[in-house]
Amino acid sequence: MAQPLALVLNVPEALGDQDQEPSPYEESEVHDSFHQLIQEQSQLAEELELQQRQLVAGTLGVPGSGHQSLLGPEGAPVHSAATLRILASMPSRTIGRSRGAIISQYYNRTVKLRRRGSRPLLGDMVHSARPSLRLYDLELDPTALEEDEKQGLLVKELQGLSVAQRDHMLRGMPLNLAEKRCLREKSQVQRGKRRARQDRGGVFSCCSRLRYACILALHSLGLALLSGLHAVRPWRHTLKQIGGQFGSSVLSYFLFLKTLLAFNALLLLLPLGLLVGVQAALPPGPPDPAPAFTGLELLTGGGCFTHTVMYYGYYSNATLSQSCVPPRDGHQCSPGASSLPYNMPLAYLFTMGAAFFITCISLVYSMSHAFGESYRVGSTKGVHAITVFCSWDYKVTEKRASRLQQDNIRTQLKELLAEWQLHRSPQSLRGRLRQAVLLGLAWLLCLGTMLGCSVAVFVFSEVMIQSPVSAGQEARLLALPLVVSLLNLGASYLFRGLAALERHESPGLEVYVAICRNLILKMAILGILCYHWLGRRVAALQGQCWEDFVGQELYRFMVMDFVFALLDTLFGELVWRLISERKLKRRRKPEFDIARNVLDLIYGQTLTWLGVLFSPLLPAVQVLRLLLLFLVKKASLMANCQAPRRPWLASHMSTVFLTLLCFPSFLGAAIFLCYAVWQVKPSSTCGPFRTLDTMYEAGRVWVRHLESAGPGASWVPWLHRYLVDSTFFLFLASALLLAIIYFNIQVVKGQRKVISLLKEQIRNEGEDKIFLINRLHSVYERKERSRAHRNEEAVTPSALLADGGDSWWDSEGPGRLPQHPQLRSVTTSWQAETRI
Repeated sequence: MAQPLALVLNVPEALGDQDQEPSPYEESEVHDSFHQLIQEQSQLAEELELQQRQLVAGTLGVPGSGHQSLLGPEGAPVHSAATLRILASMPSRTIGRSRGAIISQYYNRTVKLRRRGSRPLLGDMVHSARPSLRLYDLELDPTALEEDEKQGLLVKELQGLSVAQRDHMLRGMPLNLAEKRCLREKSQVQRGKRRARQDRGGVFSCCSRLRYACILALHSLGLALLSGLHAVRPWRHTLKQIGGQFGSSVLSYFLFLKTLLAFNALLLLLPLGLLVGVQAALPPGPPDPAPAFTGLELLTGGGCFTHTVMYYGYYSNATLSQSCVPPRDGHQCSPGASSLPYNMPLAYLFTMGAAFFITCISLVYSMSHAFGESYRVGSTKGVHAITVFCSWDYKVTEKRASRLQQDNIRTQLKELLAEWQLHRSPQSLRGRLRQAVLLGLAWLLCLGTMLGCSVAVFVFSEVMIQSPVSAGQEARLLALPLVVSLLNLGASYLFRGLAALERHESPGLEVYVAICRNLILKMAILGILCYHWLGRRVAALQGQCWEDFVGQELYRFMVMDFVFALLDTLFGELVWRLISERKLKRRRKPEFDIARNVLDLIYGQTLTWLGVLFSPLLPAVQVLRLLLLFLVKKASLMANCQAPRRPWLASHMSTVFLTLLCFPSFLGAAIFLCYAVWQVKPSSTCGPFRTLDTMYEAGRVWVRHLESAGPGASWVPWLHRYLVDSTFFLFLASALLLAIIYFNIQVVKGQRKVISLLKEQIRNEGEDKIFLINRLHSVYERKERSRAHRNEEAVTPSALLADGGDSWWDSEGPGRLPQHPQLRSVTTSWQAETRI
């Protein structure tokens, strides 16, 4: 294609001095763009085409012979203008009528002009001073110049264009992506260097260099921080490794832990910014002499942690002021002259309400999203072939990543086959009856255990109330959390042993039953503790800050639950593995108890939601606890546990966990806090609500203050009266929330129905295709049989005639069948086939 292009674009040079090439400044006409050059050359090709047509028509005497091949001056064929446009738009690597080809030809043709004349760069010149391309031959000699000169000239010309024009020009060039990327980077870097060189002699050269250096430093710092945050995440490679080695059931626990981290971080943002930070910046008064740190405070939460921003009693009860010193008699302190317009009681109440509302919305959204995802991907019909043939990612090149992917695919196949085998082997009637009897006895024993644990917690809590703890006996405060944690751990091991005796067919059903039993036990114990805190402790701690005591109690429960989780990991997994390997000489390791560990997470999160009103920094403690728990559980899982002996597909586990977190846990914590805000009288010696009858009254006090301030803010009391203070709005918000949940459930059900219909349609289409293929195959076989039968009939009569059968045929006469039975049957079938 290079030769016809050279003939079309080869324009004779102007007459003049042949030794010295014309200068670009002596041009009379100027081109604004290379697109105009393409148009002009297309018009030139059209004129040549018309001339050749007239010549051919005059020679041959045949009008309209434009379809014949046109010849150029040297005998080469000249294509039409439309053909040249099509060839120019094709992404060919040869020299064609594309913009990239014309640019390359022009650069290589004018390189001598730029070097001899020492002219400035083309990018430094205005458009009106750019040289024309019409007087230069654009024919490229590939052996004349080297590839680096072409690239350098191309980069120089790209520097003179704007960013949009340069990108557009690079997209139109017939180059691969790597070459285009290299040209873009070189043009940008060299353009920046040229600008710096131009500004070097100017007034603002130092400022420009300093600005560019600062921008580059900030950009590099941002990229380094992002990469560092990505590397700090503890689940960067762990989740893939756990999913590949232990399956989706164990992976669901760590995914749930990761979700709880996100919820606690979201819950911590508002109190940390609107309460803790403001109160720490403007403390309520001179701090009392704090006791010495003994280390016991890390377990009890008291001591030097009591009078800090961690607990409710430290926060002020008025508009914050630097000169506000709270009096010791419990009355409201008066703001000074330099007070800030920040009402701490109102901020405390609305911050906690907004944090809980945001958590509720995010929790409902996560639950509905997980509900839809589980039913979209939870079907195991027809996924075996997809897992075998379509699961491998061919972009994986590292050895570690490929090994993880192999483990993941192998584990998925095990789970799918186990699920398929479970549905293929139904249990007999006798086995079902035996299973029902064992299940009933196990549930009776479990309910008895739950009742006994609840009674034990209630009795021990009453004993703790009747024997108050003195100042030097803070370690006795750990007794109630210690008893509760022991009962939870012992009951969970009892439930696990009963599950082993029941021998459920499905491992998933076994996990769900264990979760249900542990959940009932923990919710019963938490209900008794809530009554103990709000019903008994409030009356027993008259004249003291009972809110701080409740916050410290919840902190002790969280710490003790974490300690027992570590002990269970140490003795329940590590010691059992050592005994099994060294003493019993077995290779079997303990399995990871999903039910108990998940319920521990839900239990800890419930304690966090119960205590966030009395300890605003309790979500930070929960975040630290979850991070340590993630690292400890991951290390113990890799070293001490084995994959489940009966693998199973945990497609709905995340949905079940979020549902349990939403309804029993979050709903119960919300009811507890609403009762504390609306009904329980706050302490009169500490906290932002010390002078009020209820915490909720802080909003009413603020509304009355606005009403007395003037008519300009009259709309705020109206909003508070009809939107916040009205029970109708509360019921309306609850109804809207339930409606949203209901609609999400209906949408998911509709999606499930549509998915089932589409699967049925795909199955019907497959059956139709199989039917059509079978029909075509039968028709083909019938044709083959008929063709073979015809050949046999054609051979048989001739053989009979050769053996003397002419007399038989002749004796019957024309048009009549022969009398020989074999020949008669063959002839009849041949005639029938002929008619068909």
